[in-house]
Amino acid sequence: MGPIKHKALINVDLGEGYGNLKCGPDEELLPYISQANVACGFHSGDPLIMQSTVRLCKAHNVRIGAHPGLPDLQGFGRREMKLQPEELTAITVYQVGALKGFLDREGVPLNHVKPHGVLYGMMCRDYTVAEAVMKGIPKGTPVFGLAGTQMEKAAQDVGVEFWAEMYGDVKYSADGMLVIDRIKKPWKTEDVEKHVGQQVSTQSVTAVDGSIVQLPVKDYPITICCHSDSPGCMEIVKTTRKVVDKFNEEHGWS
Repeated sequence: MGPIKHKALINVDLGEGYGNLKCGPDEELLPYISQANVACGFHSGDPLIMQSTVRLCKAHNVRIGAHPGLPDLQGFGRREMKLQPEELTAITVYQVGALKGFLDREGVPLNHVKPHGVLYGMMCRDYTVAEAVMKGIPKGTPVFGLAGTQMEKAAQDVGVEFWAEMYGDVKYSADGMLVIDRIKKPWKTEDVEKHVGQQVSTQSVTAVDGSIVQLPVKDYPITICCHSDSPGCMEIVKTTRKVVDKFNEEHGWS
């Protein structure tokens, strides 16, 4: 497997509070990231939080994407639900459209779509789910997803540009799928450094069972995801930033 051919970027899920409840240190994270996935109201986020998050991202020159999830506020979009394909397409259109309204008011383009939580996992495994969500993504807008899964295949079939994601604070199973926790667990910074470094330098990852899993990112653009609700998220993102900056510098990408 050849070397990665694109500069590595970092994306983080933001705007995942609700009402007076705040999820993560969004403002503190912004200087360390390239792209933000903004919650669109179904798993978290509300109109005022979406508006303020868009304005914060704009002020920090962070590219903004929609982060649609299943309609599950109480479960934070991390519990499986059975929806018909037309429902999955419609909730994607609905959530992306809501964020697009705030982006248009600020004169900021929609950079990408990154499905949230268990919806992302369902799309990796189930082609019908993946295809239905892809059909709800606006034409010309890329999707962030896990390479080598049904997400990639559906994106190709529907004609959606695909970006390959790696993860700073999520573990992988032996079949290359993500281990999605309902509540995020803490990471040691040295483990984050090793985890991210292995992915970007070898296009592989050590799975939870100790096996080495290849990550078929091919020639896709690369972005590494971290989560604002992970315990110690600031150190996770800072450590990921350090690894990414070193990788990019070694390859001549400033």
